[in-house]
Amino acid sequence: MTKNLRFLFNPTSIAVLGASTRPGSIGSLICRNLLQGGFSGPIMPVNPKHESVGGILAYATVENLPKVPDLAIICTPPPTVPDLIKKLIHKGTRAAIVITAGMQMHHDANGRNLRDVLLQLAREGGMRLLGPNCLGLLVPDIGLNASFSHINANPGHIAFVSQSGAMCTAVLDWANSQKIGFSHFISLGDALDLDFGDVIDYLGMDAKTRAILLYIESIHERRGFMSAARAAARNKPILVIKSGRVPEGVQAAASHTGAMAGSDKVFDTAIRRAGMLRVYEIDELFAAVETLARARPLKGSRLGIVTNGGGIGVIAVDSLMEKGGVLAQLKPQTIQALDAVLPPTWSKSNPVDIIGDASGDRYGKTVALLAASDDVDALLVMHAPTATADSTEAALATIAAAKQFNTNILTCWVGGQGVAEARLAFHQANIPTHESPERAVTAFLHMVRYAKNQEMLMETPPSVLEDFHPATATSRLMIENNLAADKEMMSEAESKAVFSAYGIPTVETHIAKTPEEASAISKGMRFPIALKILSEDIPHKSDMGGVDLFLDSPQVVKSAADSMLKRITEKMPHARLQGFSVQEMAIRPGAHELLVGMTTDPIFGPVIVFGQGGTAVEVIDDSAIALPPLNMNLARELVSRTRIRDRKPVNMEALCTVLLKVSQLIVDIPEIIEMDINPLFADEHGVIAVDGRIRISTSGRMVGSGQRLAIRPYPKELEETWYLDGNRPVLLRPIRPEDEPQHHEFLSRLSPEDLFSRFLSVRKALPHPEMARLTQIDYNREMAFIASIKDSLTGQRETLGVNRIFLDLDKDSCEFAIVVRSDIKGHGLGGKLMQKTIDYCHLRGVRIMEGYVDPANHRMIEFVKSFGFSIQHGRDNDLIVARKEID
Repeated sequence: MTKNLRFLFNPTSIAVLGASTRPGSIGSLICRNLLQGGFSGPIMPVNPKHESVGGILAYATVENLPKVPDLAIICTPPPTVPDLIKKLIHKGTRAAIVITAGMQMHHDANGRNLRDVLLQLAREGGMRLLGPNCLGLLVPDIGLNASFSHINANPGHIAFVSQSGAMCTAVLDWANSQKIGFSHFISLGDALDLDFGDVIDYLGMDAKTRAILLYIESIHERRGFMSAARAAARNKPILVIKSGRVPEGVQAAASHTGAMAGSDKVFDTAIRRAGMLRVYEIDELFAAVETLARARPLKGSRLGIVTNGGGIGVIAVDSLMEKGGVLAQLKPQTIQALDAVLPPTWSKSNPVDIIGDASGDRYGKTVALLAASDDVDALLVMHAPTATADSTEAALATIAAAKQFNTNILTCWVGGQGVAEARLAFHQANIPTHESPERAVTAFLHMVRYAKNQEMLMETPPSVLEDFHPATATSRLMIENNLAADKEMMSEAESKAVFSAYGIPTVETHIAKTPEEASAISKGMRFPIALKILSEDIPHKSDMGGVDLFLDSPQVVKSAADSMLKRITEKMPHARLQGFSVQEMAIRPGAHELLVGMTTDPIFGPVIVFGQGGTAVEVIDDSAIALPPLNMNLARELVSRTRIRDRKPVNMEALCTVLLKVSQLIVDIPEIIEMDINPLFADEHGVIAVDGRIRISTSGRMVGSGQRLAIRPYPKELEETWYLDGNRPVLLRPIRPEDEPQHHEFLSRLSPEDLFSRFLSVRKALPHPEMARLTQIDYNREMAFIASIKDSLTGQRETLGVNRIFLDLDKDSCEFAIVVRSDIKGHGLGGKLMQKTIDYCHLRGVRIMEGYVDPANHRMIEFVKSFGFSIQHGRDNDLIVARKEID
């Protein structure tokens, strides 16, 4: 939530509780920084022992303050903080920075931890808290230094947010030395109330912030973090450094913040899914943001390199190839054009070595030729100082050539003082420049990764499985029966039955309690037979001799079962044995053995695991992770991050369909906390699950099917059928990314008047990025209900109307926009869409709906009035505001 955050980030008055005259104390440093920072509003120290602090009149208590402070800064001992918060809330203060550390070590008279007391007071009183245990906050543009940092921040357009106060001061020191400025510099500390999600939401909407940098030790609230990051990353770069990449680091991060740090692989997956970019070092962080903030949209990953020295060219190529980059290949006509402007001894290939004596003119012509060609997607121009060439002249020529084209150009002028003037020229020309070839290449690859992440955010996936109707009720019944029997691990046969209920092909499997029963069951099956021991105590059956394959008769089955019982009893005498699994063998010569699984991360909830399967899965270590829910594009991307992508023959459509079905199973049944299908045989004919297991618990049910996921899934429960003219079935449902093609068609069939009413302009077509924003929505913060009908001739669905709401960041009010296809008006569809939207707002706890209407659109004005909306003139009288309070 961003409610009341304006009082934190843009206050007009400040009170300092714990203000001190004692040199070196936190209260003294904060007062000094506030006074020296240039804050223009009143600063009111609160100290009962002194009449003034830092030359400013002090007040004995909160009650004595002459006006209500927008922001309070608290740096008093932990036991005093809750009472001060109470007094501030009573005074009317809406934001506070709690510098005080150690709150978790103290309790009130009722034995409650002071952190819990503090949070409850803030929530009930409508106050937002930054901290506790934080360095504070700096907003240089308004002269606000509400911190005890020994260094101030310069104004700029980058926001830095960190949980670690020590990291804050280190970054601030480093940034000042590099002349890097900030729009906001925020220390979250323990993030008791205000967390990353809240801050990202605020900064994502802040016009002065062009990029957001995060130093993360742990995430407290997955849904808010992912939702905010996905929304903000569409508009500006978000770069992340995450501590705890190794187990020891995870433990240190967790003990530092008091929260679980989670798996680093899962965190990496979440960052990618949200469209953010991860880096690993502080200087890399700022180099990346400098490049991204100045870069144009990147259309590909081919890098062209221009250099006056073969050595630095080789270093750049080595770095590019080692990191998985793509070196551009020059076409014959490009080489011919370069021949005309370069000495005969130039390299004739990429990297383009233009020889050590290269003048500015040679640099300019080379850069212009390559930037104009379609051989490269970006250009790295490098220079090493020589006795025969002027570094500044080469830089100015590069700048002049770069201005003529839209190609992304990065530069690297290696050296020290001798190239300082050239680097300054690049800075002034807004062209990224780097001190070494390796850093320049890394910055380029950040551009590539960022562009790929943005592309994934905007991709339109193929149509979903329209005819996929899983037997969810059947699966739930099996799971409930196991939970009632206090069983955590479902048997192989039961697990496969759940998979089958979700349309995942499985081998025929039966349960036998004795060797004799196993033999009898096998008589009705096709040979050869696979026999497996059944025991909750033996998860890896092969290791214990609990699997026999290629059994070709009932007699052999019985003999194998007798021998298996003997082996298992000797090896694991205390194992509880439930019998045998008898199944037909899947004979698929050449099929790949894969694994599809799911586990529950302590931070991000359920995650899907895909990769190489079989008995050597840990040894091969070829797997990738994804967050559910998946669509077809995300499923393919998951496969692409493993070596399986290059293996043939595999029916990729069938494989990705299984991933989609597993994703839906996870979404539908919160009691599943762990599962795997291993092996899943895959070849050109399709896939089949040979073995599998499911672990269940009521813990997932307590969280809820939707809330346990980091990304809110498609709310299928909101689908309903309504009948147009009483006999034509219309499907009313939330919009999906797959609806983009039909949405283009829908807009093309709106009249110019309806288009103007909806978009305040007549646009028959929207470009893909704009349409993607309309169809790829975050159900956590917006909703669009579409009405669609199946065409009787083509069988394809066509969109008839849509009602869209945009929730404000606090989710207590929303803006709506409704439009119905021009030829469908007057049939009641608009009324049905509006009522469905009002009901949804009521369900979500939204209190106020607002919409903006053209004053000339009398029909719409009468329509909204019929639903109880009041009509008010907007501030500029150009639009009318329709407003409804929801009970």
